[in-house]
Amino acid sequence: MLNSDISLKPLTEWRISERPVAYPAAVADMEARAAAIAEGRAPELVWLLEHPSIYTAGTSADDADLLDARFPVYRTGRGGQFTYHGPGQRVGYVMLNLKARKPDVRAYVRDLEQWLIETLALFGIKGERREGRVGIWVVRGMQEDKIAALGVRIRHWVSFHGVALNVEPNLSHFGGIVPCGVRQHGVTSLADLGVMVTMADVDVALKQSFEKIFG
Repeated sequence: MLNSDISLKPLTEWRISERPVAYPAAVADMEARAAAIAEGRAPELVWLLEHPSIYTAGTSADDADLLDARFPVYRTGRGGQFTYHGPGQRVGYVMLNLKARKPDVRAYVRDLEQWLIETLALFGIKGERREGRVGIWVVRGMQEDKIAALGVRIRHWVSFHGVALNVEPNLSHFGGIVPCGVRQHGVTSLADLGVMVTMADVDVALKQSFEKIFG
């Protein structure tokens, strides 16, 4: 007999795309899946993928932060400012039914941050939050660099968009924007920190940490 105090989490499906996914197609898929989840027609989904090199502008983006539009630029409905996506970066699109879990957007964002922090810890990297700066940061001597970004959207209490973890992207590609509007700090990656892992290794760590945080 089940204890009535135990809340059962919804079933979460995982999808991994082996080839880069075009951004407009990914957004269309996310929106369709989020609607299906809200209507009870589909289970939750965590989708791990890479994009071709692009810049995306969130709802708070300042056009002055687009320094060099060397890649396609997409305006998107997620929160946040300008960011870069490209090969060597693991994007995790997270479509969860927050109404069935915990209808608290701030708590959800903190859980996403903790997911990234726990994942980095599995590779011996200390990721940290910073007040007033979105994303996960790594201290390197006298400087701090961003290693992961977050941007979410909630519709009918279903989340979509999500996180981006720099595994081994070309970091020079971030030079076309002011990442997330932060000018005084740089960006880094697992490879840049000397941690050479495969994307499959990262996927295993993401799934392990997700289950720890989200159940």
